[in-house]
This record gives sequence, C-alpha cells and structure tokens, in this order.
Amino acid sequence: MTTAIVGASIAGVRAAQALRAEGYRGDVVLIGSEPVLPYDKPPLSKGYLVGAGAAEVTLLTAAEALELNIDLRLGVPAVGLDRALSELRLANGRRVGFDDLVVATGVRARPSPWGEGEGIHVLRTLDDADRLRAELVPDRRIIVIGAGFIGAEVAATALGLGVDVTLVSATRDLMSRRLGDEIGALFSQKHSRHGVHAVLGRTVAQIDGAKGDFRVLLDDGSELHGDVVVIGIGAVPNVEWLEDSGLEIDDGLVCDEFLTALGAPEIHAIGDVARWRHPVRGDLTRLEHWTNAVDQARCVAHNIAHPDDRRSYLPVEYVWSDQFNWKLHIVGRTTAFNPEMVTDPRTPDRIASLYSQNGLSFDGAVVLNWPRALVEVRRSIAAGSSLSDVRVRLGRLLESASG
Repeated sequence: MTTAIVGASIAGVRAAQALRAEGYRGDVVLIGSEPVLPYDKPPLSKGYLVGAGAAEVTLLTAAEALELNIDLRLGVPAVGLDRALSELRLANGRRVGFDDLVVATGVRARPSPWGEGEGIHVLRTLDDADRLRAELVPDRRIIVIGAGFIGAEVAATALGLGVDVTLVSATRDLMSRRLGDEIGALFSQKHSRHGVHAVLGRTVAQIDGAKGDFRVLLDDGSELHGDVVVIGIGAVPNVEWLEDSGLEIDDGLVCDEFLTALGAPEIHAIGDVARWRHPVRGDLTRLEHWTNAVDQARCVAHNIAHPDDRRSYLPVEYVWSDQFNWKLHIVGRTTAFNPEMVTDPRTPDRIASLYSQNGLSFDGAVVLNWPRALVEVRRSIAAGSSLSDVRVRLGRLLESASG
C-alpha cells in the first residue's frame, strides 16, 4: 500500500506524520515543489521577516522523515494525475503510483494585476520572504496594497524595522471583510497610531516606475510614491495540475464531508486547496488557515488508516494574528453577522466580539488581547452553547476580575 501526498507545507507534513501515528504501515511519499525542507508559512509575514532563520520555520527535517519512513521528494512538483493507472506525473518525467492520494497543494499568492518586476513583491513562499526581507531596511518607503491579514502583518512588521509604510486598501478598514467594521476600525487606528499611513477606501489604478521610484496611481487620481511595492490581494488554489484529471474543480478540489474527492474514493484533499461539503450547513467550504490544515490532515490520515471507521470533517474555525503588541484570535464563523461587543472596562483593548446568525445561537467570536475570554469562547463553540450562555460566562469573567 502506498499513500502519496502532494504538497509539503503544513497540511502535507501533518498528514504524513498522522498516518504513522494512526498505525499506517504502507509507504508514504511526500512530494514538494520547492527544493527546501518543508516549512511553516504563518511566520513568513512576521518573525521570519525580522530575522528568524530557516531552521526556526522548518516543519520536517530529513532525519525526522527517515525516522518515520517518509519518502521525502522535494523540488519536483506534480504536473498531472492519471486516475486510470493511479499514478502521479512529476515534472522530471517520473511517475509515482499510489493506492491513496492526498492533495495538499495549497494556494499561491494572487499575482499583481498591475504588472510584475523587480521591487514588486508578493508573499507566500520562503523565496518570497527572503526577497522581501532584503528590502526591509530603515527609511525605505514601502507601499503595501491590500489590508487583509498578510498586508496588515507585513505593514506592522516592516514598520517595526524602521521602514516607512503606506497601506492601501479598497476596504474602509483593515481586515474588515473578516472582522467586521468595528474591530477593523480598531486595527486601522492601531496601525495609524504606530505610524502606518493608511489610505483606505481607495483602489489602485496602475503602478508605474521601477524599484526605488514607484508611482502608484489611485482611482481618485492621487499618487503614492515608494521604493518597493508589496501586493497582498488574496490567493489562488493550486489545482491547475488536476485540470485534465476528471475531478471536480471549483475554487479548489471539491470533496464530500469526509474530504474525499467526488467520485474518487482514493483521492483526498486537505488544507487551503480543499473545498468540502460541510456536514452540518451543507454548503461547500474552503478555509485558508493553519489550524484547518492540521485538523484536516488528522481527519484524512485516520480515514486512510481506518477505512471502515471514516470520520466526517466538522471543524471549529480558529485563526490568529499578531500585530504590534496586539494578539487577535478568531473562533468559529464571524462573517455576515452583526457582532455584539463585550469589553473589559479596565482594559479597553481587551475585547470579545460575539457573532450570532439568528440572535440565539453562538456562531463565532473575535477576541482581542483577552486570553481568558478566548478560552471561554472556544469551549462554548465546542459545546454548542447559546449566545446567552456566552454572555453569562463573559460576565462572570468580568465580575471575578473586578472582585
């Protein structure tokens, strides 16, 4: 028996490790497109940019792979899938047979629609981070386009290195598409207080010039000038290599509730590339965050090792971000609902923003700088608590702190 895993980031590595933890005794082949040891990606926009070494972000060493009997093949991407023969086609012309295939190819940074070239950066890979890190020197002017998590984290990190930062976004506030207007406004204010020049509610029309002298023209006719441009406008699933496979591709590899590709019980998807049917809501869902990748890897590893005891994937969404001295945590679903804010009056930066789809159920929370509230909301989501129950628990937290 052979399980081939395509993609050697967090999802792929954790799947290989979880297979061994589940007692899987077949061959495990882990295929990565980059010619470096598997590494963790969240630090690339934070600690790695300020000087962390590659060893600090490495997920799996050659020695660890050998100990787990994982056949680690790096620097050779998969370019096709022959389902009839149960074989992968690699870029070097070789083929890898499999009994089970785990697709963990993740996403890539959405490319610049305004042109590319030296001095225009995206951030998704270690190479991207190395190139950008070389630009982050004091007094250099950097224009960051996009105020999602990547853009906001890069802006905060660069400012801490003495870089002059301008942040441009079509949204009214930072990360507001995920956090909502109120929390987004708090982060906009935080960045501004630290010295980020935020240009919000504006779109980029074009980018002219070259490294050291870029001109960014906005939709209102105004101009921004910088030495370097960083573009963080989303990501694209890496599924092109599967386009002639006959599998259903639609904003990722479409799967059932067990993370199994439709009509292909031997093929599974995990991580950012997986778009699976949620077992409760019934909708197709694709999540781009670290915890989801790890949890999906465990689920699929169990299902491969124990095919008679398959588990559906029912996640509790969990995302975090560090910016300046603030710690942000997102638990559950926080989009399209009107939040209810709970604030610690003694420490106004401690906030829990509660989300409910119908005013009764507790569906998610955004927690800012409040570790004990984070514990409570995670417990509440896992237990299926009501919104009123969560209000009571947070109220008790406030009472105990003031008593």
